[in-house]
Amino acid sequence: MVESVDVLGLGNSLVDIIAETDDAYLQAQDMVKGAMTLIDEERAEALYAARVAPRVVSGGSAANTIVGVASFGVVGAYIGKVKADDLGRAFIADLRATGVAFDTAPAAGGPATGRCFVYVTPDGERTMNTFLGASSHLAPSDVDEALVKAARIVYLEGYMWDRPAAKAAFLKAGEIARAAHRRVALTLSDSFCVDRFRGEFIDLVRRGVVDTLFANTDEILSLYQTPSLDEALDAARRDGVVAAVTRSEKGSIVIDGRNTHEVPAYPIAQLVDTTGAGDLYAAGFLAGLARGADLEACARLGALAAAEIIQHLGARPEVALSALARDSGLAT
Repeated sequence: MVESVDVLGLGNSLVDIIAETDDAYLQAQDMVKGAMTLIDEERAEALYAARVAPRVVSGGSAANTIVGVASFGVVGAYIGKVKADDLGRAFIADLRATGVAFDTAPAAGGPATGRCFVYVTPDGERTMNTFLGASSHLAPSDVDEALVKAARIVYLEGYMWDRPAAKAAFLKAGEIARAAHRRVALTLSDSFCVDRFRGEFIDLVRRGVVDTLFANTDEILSLYQTPSLDEALDAARRDGVVAAVTRSEKGSIVIDGRNTHEVPAYPIAQLVDTTGAGDLYAAGFLAGLARGADLEACARLGALAAAEIIQHLGARPEVALSALARDSGLAT
């Protein structure tokens, strides 16, 4: 049991299976480029059987973020569900090896450990096919109340909203955290996810369950149903949240009441794979928040982490982000 936690993440526990491909393959497989599509176990098994020299690593959006938080030297913990199968055991070992505390009991029965097939095209765009599997069976009983209360920041993954049991666990953690006067952050995850659950996400904000939002431009526009980013940011201001909105090569905008911070993207040598860019931006931002940094400094740490992750395959940093921040003159 972790006595003190800086950032606790709750999310879909997925094994990422990452492969390089081209647009023709995506079209042949009837995939929507750049989107996340939910698939069933039969389709997952077919894609797994057809894999060609992929990179396999434990993943899931919130798990990627918490690994990034730990790489900054900040104490991270995670709650998520896998099955007691080979992929599930690999997920647990891999996550713990990064220094993240993970003690959720694996499921003995039910669907297999979830997996996400990530196809990266030469332009660096990623297309995801996701079998949620055991991850969607995360239940309120898996939420450790003491762990939630011990965390300075609780970070919730919007993708979890797709399944009732995981949604209930999500709500339990958020409400425990707010009652304990902790910060609760929500990543909107995907514009298609926002389209499905817009009203419920806005309700979480307006009821005060969530006080911090992470989104890209498409997601924040979808949330507030406006074609104008300025209008979407104004709506977030009225809702009283801190909103960190990423804009790819344009950097990010962070709003907090009347304050607006525009932070440029960190320069890169080459774009290889955008998988995990938003997850690692959130990692840097949350690491800064946990250490008491101001919002502009948090966004700079987010930009640094995102820049590191998009220059190689996969959503895990290849260097210690704490050292990268120090060498870049950004303290955590």
